[in-house]
Amino acid sequence: MTDLRGRVALVTGGAAGIGRLLALELARRGAIPVVWDLDAERVEAAVDALRPLAGGRTRGYVCDVTDAGAVAATAALVQQEVGDPDVVVNNAGVVSGKLLVDLDEASIRHTFEVNTLALYWVTKAFLPAMVAANRGHVVTIASAAGLLGVARQTDYSGSKHAAVGFDESLRVELHRTAPGIVTTVVCPYYIDTGMFAGVRTRIPALLPILQPEDVARRTADAIARDRRVVVLPPIIRLLPVLRVLPPLVFDRVMDLFGVNTSMDEFVGHVGAAAPTKGGGAGSA
Repeated sequence: MTDLRGRVALVTGGAAGIGRLLALELARRGAIPVVWDLDAERVEAAVDALRPLAGGRTRGYVCDVTDAGAVAATAALVQQEVGDPDVVVNNAGVVSGKLLVDLDEASIRHTFEVNTLALYWVTKAFLPAMVAANRGHVVTIASAAGLLGVARQTDYSGSKHAAVGFDESLRVELHRTAPGIVTTVVCPYYIDTGMFAGVRTRIPALLPILQPEDVARRTADAIARDRRVVVLPPIIRLLPVLRVLPPLVFDRVMDLFGVNTSMDEFVGHVGAAAPTKGGGAGSA
């Protein structure tokens, strides 16, 4: 078990969406939340919301998680002002929702910078202190799209596959070098945060659009219980079994479930600008 009481828990993309809800949930469980986001106004609002729950022991920082130098500098500030985080949640994420032929180079690079490369910069900034103490918890908010390719998600799914691989490699690496550090990867289906506005599910009883509060609660439970892998909803755990099917048959099964048409009406954030670097994440 990871006792969250009095533990410093840093959440990237923590000023909106799942990140904000998770920071609030961790604060309710006694953690000291530290939020990172690119939007200064959202950071201030998040800290104001967290302060009553955390007894005033909360901080917020503006940080572009795609900038390795900015991450290192902000991490040093956190360590100086708050202390070494006991829990680091890599949550920041973006999605484009376009066909590969419609994606420009800048969009593809941006997706991988936020969803994949930021995992390395943030984790590397805090991991040495965890290794020295042989204690800590690194959480990667990946996606069910990190376990399954989905139409109109060549960049997003590719970046989340990389996130799943990052967590798995880090887990086995730390088992040898610092076994007291726990890693958790979270792979949810679509979350109703607005990040995936317009997505549809053909069989909601089996593949529901997840409620963000429930995902935040389940993620906090996983951190507290040292669970290594969280997959939501449970039916997605059948994917390894279905993988024994020939690729074309597997694709037809996914078509039957409506997975590859789920993004057909995707519009993304409604009435707001597209997610910025370091912004809050929703997953699919």
